[in-house]
Amino acid sequence: MHERLLPASPNWYCSRCCDVSSGGLLGFGAKNFIYLIDVSAATCSTQGLLVGHKGLVSGVSFCQDVTQSHICASASVDGVILFWDTNTRSLLREHAAHQSAISALHWSPLDKNLVVSGDEKGIVVCHWYNTGDTASFFPEPRSIICLTCSPHNWNTVAVGYKDGMIALIDVSKKGEVTRRLRGHDDDIHSLVWSPLADEDALHLRAEAGDASNGASAGEEKGCYLASGSKDQTVRIWSTATGKGVSTLKLPFVKRRGSAVVDPTLKERLWLNLHWPKGQPARLVSSCFSGELLMWDLTRTGKQRWTLFGSSSEGQNHSRIVFNTAGFTLPDGRQLLVSTSLDREVKCWDLADLDCRWTLPTLGGFVYSSAFSPVASGCLALGVGDNMIRVWNTLSAHNPYDARCFWQGIKSKVTALAWHPKREGTLAFGTDDGKVGIYEVFSSKPPQISSSYHKKTVYSLAWGPPLPPMSFGAAAAAEGKASHSLYSCAGEGVILQHQPTDLSGDACDVDKLIRQTNDIKHKLSPHTDLSWKPDGKVVAIGNEDGCIDIYRAPSLKLVCSIQQHHKVINALRWHPEDNAPPELHGLLASGSCNAVVYVHDLRRLIENPPENPSVLTEPYRRLCGHTNKITGLAWSPHHNARLASASYDGTAQVWDVEQEAALCNYRGHVGYLLSVHWSPVDPDVIWTGGKDFTVQEWRVSKQEFTKPPKGKKMVDLKEKAKQKKKSNKSTDAASPEVNGEHVTNGQGAPDEAEEHVGSTGSPVPPPAPQRKCAPGAKSKDKQAFADSTAIKRKKARSVLPLSTSMDHRPKEDLLQDCLTLASITHDAAPPAGCVAGQGEHVHLGLFSDRAALHRMFRAEEEAHVEGGHVESAVYLRLWSGDLEGALRLAAERGELSDHLIAVAPAAGYAVWSDAVQRYVKQLCLQEQHVKAAAYLLAIDRVYQAVQLLHSHKLHREAIALAKARLPAEDPVLKELYTSWAVMLEKDGHFSAAAKCYIAAGASFDAAKAVARKNDVTSLRTAARLASAAGEVTLAESLALRCAKDSAAARDWVAAQEVLSSHRGLLVHRLHLSVAELLCASLADVLPETRGVGHAWAAPGSSGILERARHVWTQHLGVSPVDSDAGHLGARGHLGALLVELQNVESPPHSASLPLTQVLLCLSRHVARGVLSWLLDDSGTLAKELWLAAAWLREAADFRVSAALFGILAAALEEVDRNVDQEARAAADGLRAWAAYHRLYQLWWRRPADDGDGLQAEGSPEEEESQLSGELDFNVSSLLSDAHAACQAERRATEDLQKRLGLMVAQHGRNMRASDQEQPTEAGGQPKDTFLSLTSEMAQHQRQLAEIPDTIKLYPRPDVVECCLVLLHLGSLVPESPRRDAKDLLRKYGTRPTLSKACRPFLG
Repeated sequence: MHERLLPASPNWYCSRCCDVSSGGLLGFGAKNFIYLIDVSAATCSTQGLLVGHKGLVSGVSFCQDVTQSHICASASVDGVILFWDTNTRSLLREHAAHQSAISALHWSPLDKNLVVSGDEKGIVVCHWYNTGDTASFFPEPRSIICLTCSPHNWNTVAVGYKDGMIALIDVSKKGEVTRRLRGHDDDIHSLVWSPLADEDALHLRAEAGDASNGASAGEEKGCYLASGSKDQTVRIWSTATGKGVSTLKLPFVKRRGSAVVDPTLKERLWLNLHWPKGQPARLVSSCFSGELLMWDLTRTGKQRWTLFGSSSEGQNHSRIVFNTAGFTLPDGRQLLVSTSLDREVKCWDLADLDCRWTLPTLGGFVYSSAFSPVASGCLALGVGDNMIRVWNTLSAHNPYDARCFWQGIKSKVTALAWHPKREGTLAFGTDDGKVGIYEVFSSKPPQISSSYHKKTVYSLAWGPPLPPMSFGAAAAAEGKASHSLYSCAGEGVILQHQPTDLSGDACDVDKLIRQTNDIKHKLSPHTDLSWKPDGKVVAIGNEDGCIDIYRAPSLKLVCSIQQHHKVINALRWHPEDNAPPELHGLLASGSCNAVVYVHDLRRLIENPPENPSVLTEPYRRLCGHTNKITGLAWSPHHNARLASASYDGTAQVWDVEQEAALCNYRGHVGYLLSVHWSPVDPDVIWTGGKDFTVQEWRVSKQEFTKPPKGKKMVDLKEKAKQKKKSNKSTDAASPEVNGEHVTNGQGAPDEAEEHVGSTGSPVPPPAPQRKCAPGAKSKDKQAFADSTAIKRKKARSVLPLSTSMDHRPKEDLLQDCLTLASITHDAAPPAGCVAGQGEHVHLGLFSDRAALHRMFRAEEEAHVEGGHVESAVYLRLWSGDLEGALRLAAERGELSDHLIAVAPAAGYAVWSDAVQRYVKQLCLQEQHVKAAAYLLAIDRVYQAVQLLHSHKLHREAIALAKARLPAEDPVLKELYTSWAVMLEKDGHFSAAAKCYIAAGASFDAAKAVARKNDVTSLRTAARLASAAGEVTLAESLALRCAKDSAAARDWVAAQEVLSSHRGLLVHRLHLSVAELLCASLADVLPETRGVGHAWAAPGSSGILERARHVWTQHLGVSPVDSDAGHLGARGHLGALLVELQNVESPPHSASLPLTQVLLCLSRHVARGVLSWLLDDSGTLAKELWLAAAWLREAADFRVSAALFGILAAALEEVDRNVDQEARAAADGLRAWAAYHRLYQLWWRRPADDGDGLQAEGSPEEEESQLSGELDFNVSSLLSDAHAACQAERRATEDLQKRLGLMVAQHGRNMRASDQEQPTEAGGQPKDTFLSLTSEMAQHQRQLAEIPDTIKLYPRPDVVECCLVLLHLGSLVPESPRRDAKDLLRKYGTRPTLSKACRPFLG
């Protein structure tokens, strides 16, 4: 009936829930169905469905005999075994021998009539297919997880138990246990037999320490058995000896793109095994994260296993594998099918271990489907397993090419809508009211709207923006989207979302409707909306069945369609592409009354009336469905052709113009929820429903033309015929006329058509239904109320025993009169006759009070025994035993407000006790607020507060405590503190802070707010700490906030948060220097621009002068050269310098971001400025050198060149009489600045030709082009001392490499001692280890003799600089070029440098 189908997901945590026949037919259990998939071809195809189980399918197994390969057996958790003919999809036989859930099933590979099953209670049953007989055994009192029949001995069955034990039983000897294999510590998940009948193929020995398990197997020859367990091991057993011969420990495979598995979480593992036919040395097993491993049992060590799908990424499962099943193709190739927790079925080639195809499956109702209007054939599916599938239905190489999207969803996907213009943009709505947008062709997570619905999202639609999002040309100028996203949800609200800014608030469309149409009354809750394709008109369906048509953008009401009388479920406008103009105004609507109405609104839309009109008659009425309409779809290929989906389990195609039914599709099991017409094939329709499937089917291939008639409809017609024949009044009709239709598509036979058959499957949780709001009125509810008012249920009698005695035969009733007369008038009543007791209990009502009390006691006993405690309580109240009534009700948990209200009549003590008992009862009923109110009635305020607090009603407990307890009561502080701890744990930091403040713990409040760790929260936390007097905490939080603001280049915010803390002045100085440096880099690196101060604008003066100006004029630092307070100013600056030196810096790293690098080096510059203000030039030079050190390791060349120039310019303030170390630091910094200027000059020179020669042009032209470029001291780059140090270090590195190669060669020679010792070319012996070490020692001594200032303050590579200078030619004066050549002759003799030096040295 269908072309393609995405089936339901295979059931999880079953030992054998899928199997493959010898003909290549895969059967797997999904819910209570069995899907049949042909896996013998290059791609899979769904062949059919077996429907009959009432419980979840727990096992599937095919007969492996060629004559019966089309027969399979299936088991379910309700204890039933079914036998099927897969050719005809018919049920052959049913066995119900189990009383518990069946957990394991296997059809014997040797005996074509034997099927063995096991259940959770440990019962093993043998089913004989040919005779229908069964035999039950109870080998072990343990829960069975898996079992497998031996392929070598028909009577041997291996059974795996939950506690880790394996039993080998003989079914020919009433299930006698022949072996017990012990070694596993946890559940046995899988058992497989070796494909060979003896143990000679593998030469495995019993493991040390293993003793024989169980009884002797006699003379029977053994066979290997493999077991997989939850304890993460695979064991190979010898059934001849009962010992384990090998143990395989699962490896932790790390795959790219997959999470690392925690080996301690064993519950995530399901270890499945498969032993390929004819390959006794190879074993397939599953692993932790969905990997499949091929084990080579002949090897040992790490190379014992091979990973499936390692040739390319994305082949393996992403979650644990539950079942594998193998089969052999006619050409001899072996294939393996696997099912997994990731809801995918994969087929593997065991020859190359690659995946041949993947079949995606669905784990929930298909609530919504949508074809992309831009990417043809791209079908999106919203499924109840919290995922979206995007299926490329037109893929040529893979007919099931589907991608899964799950990030950010976390709930059932109930609505989908593709963007009409932008490719890959998909909007989705979920069951929990979330609306989001996915870009399906990127790997980014979805954007989620900040405006959530309160209930399930019913529908989504893209349409033109409405006010206020569409106001003016400013909206377009700001880049607003041409389409807005509209969502309709269960609370009856339609929201307009701005797709470019989902973080903003969405707009309620009702506000615009009320404003435009001047509506004062309450609008009916909305249930669906649909925009006309041209975007000029929108149709909105309501809960009361009314459809309103509004004109955009003002949403002026055009008309109301009052045709439906129930909830509107679907609205669709006729497409306008390739359709005649007279069809452009057709609107199809479906509701819960099972009729599809089509209205022609073209005239009203083109010529709207001044006042809204009301339509009560449709253009066309499409009748035939027997249950509510859930989906509609117009054909994009035909004129006025419509498809509808219904709760009656069918999809219907209509010719709207002729009001004719064209075809009816009945391939689903259960109701349908979505329908879509193929955008490329006019004969293909896609439907999805509650059976977890999406089906593709052709209109031309359907057998039926009309929907099946529901059973109730047929019954009503038959009743109407009978009433006509008997001339009965129509008033006597059954009240079931207003009842609901039959669900699940079940029908009854009719003379004209066939009906949809019942599946007998349990109904899953219903789809999100559009229910009426509490205030809405429903005609169905009103009709039901009227019928119940006419026929009310009779109240139960309080005296049922005596009442029942009045319904005896006439003779007994007359005898009662005589008995009562004798009791009343005779002095001595008849013997054994006591009124109100025994057979005369009913006479107590007509005798004295003592008899009445006896009757009450008898009635009370009957009420208590029958569970009608309320009636027994009434009897005690009538008899005046109020205390007894209260006690009885309290014992039975039947106290009520009425009993508590009358309890004071028995005294205060009785009433107080009753209230306390009632409080306990209310707590058990989770009515905690009411229980607290009763505690207040007996003045138990503290108990009431504690009751609310203990049940996590913190807000109510605090409110009660503040209202009734003294303000200084410590209970209040405890309540606030405990609530704050809980709120902080749940991530509600602002609310937790308020609780801490109320409890007087401002320190904790500030820490709670700071846990959010954003700039705003840190600023607020710092202010809280300041207000509370926590100076240290406030400064710490303010500093964190300032650092985050500085990292975001918001310098104004950083200085603002620090300005309120006097103790953070040194950090203000540091950040001001960082801002000055970033401002200086704005032209070189635009991304360093931020929100800065006016004083940070670049100027002509150096960094030192600019910093001093900012510090003294804007940050309040006293200048040292002022006459007043000279000593105090110096002392203040000294203290600031010490404080700044104590600030820790992160270690140097090339991975630090540029912003962090600038902050670190600016700290050293700030230290240098402070030292300069204190007239310490030596420290200034060293700090500038330390700042430059950050640039050498973690900044690009442009930034380094600019900053080196700034720092080198600051060296002009360094005195000439500083110490040697400071002078070395200054000279080194100048050398690095010159190095960057040298390369800038080199890159700006004219280009060379291919031979390295200069471009054409005279030297005079070059000098004119680059005049003034040598604005730096070249001699700082030509240091002989640094060149010698660099040469020694290069020589040392070369020796270290040679020594490493020699040690490696020695190791290779030791492993291959028979080879000849290699010699140097020309017969000369190579260097010895002793000669190299002595040479190394000599170089190290020479390095030690070099002054420390040379090593501590390195300069650029001198040889490199010489080469660049010589390449510049005449641009460099003759003296530096001569010095460069001398240095090259002295230090450029290494083989790697000689080639580069040769052109300059002749």
